Amino acid sequence: YAYYLMHLYTYCALNARAYPPDMRARLDVFKTRIRAALDAGNDEVLVVGHSIGAQLAVDILAELEREGLPAGTTLSLLTLGQAIPMVACLPRATSLRRNLRDLGRSGTIDWVDVSAPNDGACFALCDPVTTCGAGDSGPLVYSAAFSQTMDPARYAAEKNRFFDQHFQYLKAFERPRLYDYFAITAGPLRLAERFSGAANSPSARTRCYNKHTSVQDAPDPS
Repeated sequence: YAYYLMHLYTYCALNARAYPPDMRARLDVFKTRIRAALDAGNDEVLVVGHSIGAQLAVDILAELEREGLPAGTTLSLLTLGQAIPMVACLPRATSLRRNLRDLGRSGTIDWVDVSAPNDGACFALCDPVTTCGAGDSGPLVYSAAFSQTMDPARYAAEKNRFFDQHFQYLKAFERPRLYDYFAITAGPLRLAERFSGAANSPSARTRCYNKHTSVQDAPDPS
């Protein structure tokens, strides 16, 4: 796992300024699929980004919003166990910080960020916008609170299995609260409706920890 994590970080650090062509092509395909779902008139298009996928989702949705969303559509973002500061705090990640800033300011895209303190592979309860110095407003930061939402016996057996905990967001909870992956993705409520009235978890971190706060407003030439 240590080798895997270092390999992943190296890849992200090398491409902090811009995605390589093969990844950019894959993101464009995914963006086209989201656009098609919006154009089809669905009552909500919910994009879920887990771990490093949260960063990819932020970049895609910020681009979609700048291009213009169809009138009357609902586009929502759910980020789970995100590791966005791992890249956004690097000096060359100016495009990512721009996208974080724009998405944090968005009045049309509903964004909820869920993490848990026992997940050692994420930046738990860190607002990905404000902690990275990309703006003064970010998503709703909500704790999955594994110690309270999992069965006590299962939690005790798995709490030190860090990768199991990192993927728990995508599994069932014995004692779910507002966060329940299956109720969110297959239930009758839109994301904003389910979390209506919810506030940031008390342990949420919202101050800036990043000394690199510049953003790239012009299209990245690379």
